[in-house]
Amino acid sequence: MRRALLSVSDKTGIIDFAEGLIERGFELISTGGTFKALKNAGLSVIEVEEVTHFPEMLDGRVKTLHPMIHGGLLAKRDNPTHMAKLKKESITPIDLVCVNLYPFKETIEKPNIIESEAIEQIDIGGPAMLRSASKNFQSVYVVVDKADYAAVLIELDDEKQNHHFRRQLAAKAFRHTAAYDALIADYLTKELEVTFPEKLSLTYDFKQGMRYGENAHQSATFYQAGIPNAFSIASAKQLHGKELSYNNIKDADAALKVVSEFKRPAVVAMKHMNPCGVGVGENIYEAWQKAFDADKTSIFGGIIALNREVNLATATDLHQLFLEIIIAPSFTDDAYDILAKKKNLRVMTLDFSQKDQADKYEYVSVLGGLLVQERDQAIDQMSELKTVTEKLPTIDEKEALLFAQRIVKHVKSNAIVIATKDQTLGIGAGQMNRIGSVKIAIEQSLEHGMVEPFILASDAYFPMDDSVEYAADHGVTAIIQPGGSIKDQDSIDMANRKAIAMVFSGRRHFKH
Repeated sequence: MRRALLSVSDKTGIIDFAEGLIERGFELISTGGTFKALKNAGLSVIEVEEVTHFPEMLDGRVKTLHPMIHGGLLAKRDNPTHMAKLKKESITPIDLVCVNLYPFKETIEKPNIIESEAIEQIDIGGPAMLRSASKNFQSVYVVVDKADYAAVLIELDDEKQNHHFRRQLAAKAFRHTAAYDALIADYLTKELEVTFPEKLSLTYDFKQGMRYGENAHQSATFYQAGIPNAFSIASAKQLHGKELSYNNIKDADAALKVVSEFKRPAVVAMKHMNPCGVGVGENIYEAWQKAFDADKTSIFGGIIALNREVNLATATDLHQLFLEIIIAPSFTDDAYDILAKKKNLRVMTLDFSQKDQADKYEYVSVLGGLLVQERDQAIDQMSELKTVTEKLPTIDEKEALLFAQRIVKHVKSNAIVIATKDQTLGIGAGQMNRIGSVKIAIEQSLEHGMVEPFILASDAYFPMDDSVEYAADHGVTAIIQPGGSIKDQDSIDMANRKAIAMVFSGRRHFKH
């Protein structure tokens, strides 16, 4: 008779699985709560203490860590010495292990959990059994996922007992324990406030398959962090529309990062990972109008993020445009009804009250490695600005400079933003030289006419004075830049000759 060991935290489906094993000639052994569940279901099951001849101890911390268990798991069935040793020690081989682990993840996701409570949910015996069984997958079935119960029973009916299938189960088990350990390591590392540990273990769960990646010939998949972040595109709820694409997800993520900069009602239009229009106002409709007016052309096919509930007036305007995604905290019923008339438009909600809990770090893959850095969450303050020109910026200009500074850090370098204090007018992004971005931003902004204040924000210093001259000649009245060039004085002198104000923030905002 073959023997199976069942010990699960999540008992969904375990009774049916156990019955299937008994029908296929398995003897069951089990522990604790699983033993009681099987016994109460009227199934024949042996308690693990009868196998180990040793009682559970230390509040259940020690029960399966015993040679009678691990010998039965690890013995090579085709090794006569191993099998002779089992016989000598009266150890029965274990042919199947079904284990899912203590709910550590579910525990630390709860609010106000203290460390001692989390520690008690670190499973020791479970991972040990899974690793033993997986190491010996040539002879042992190891089951960690209830979704595999039916497939395992079918496989057991096959006299050939597929070696490849057991290898697949073992690989899944090692992924399972690796992810489990990664969550524990991450939890303790964060508790200790270690910023960049010597070993970085990340774990992500499958979220959805993608039709393709950035392009049709690239395959892709979407994974969600092992501990989901409430303010993330992965946690957003899709109310309507077709499945998200790879590029949709990246653009929506970028839009969320921009709109989360503002406490006032704000709207961001995002296109190809760059904001093309940003507006703030006294209400969401006013903010929307400003974002739309900022660039009525580029918004076509874009992503819209709003930090307030979408009302009917705003939805009516949005409905007139071709858009990929609209994401907001909520939608009024009539607003949703009008947006849902477009079958492909993705309408999504997200808990904006959790924006301060957004990921602190960002990860970028490179060939053979991973770059990790803090997200650029720095917010420049009025008191930090250093005026370096003869002309001082007005209060309105300072407010506009700081508004633009919140946006420029989300624009691909070289980044230039022309703005008023509540609306972008022109954005230049990703050019190989700074004046190229200045010219693009100026060209866009001139479509609005001369709006006061009419300011420019640069993500990095000006290497030469040509950008300052060009901006001043086209109506810019104040500039914010970090400073730090060996030719800063040339830019200052040019600003003075053109009678415009310039301030240094002392902080660069590159986004590559």
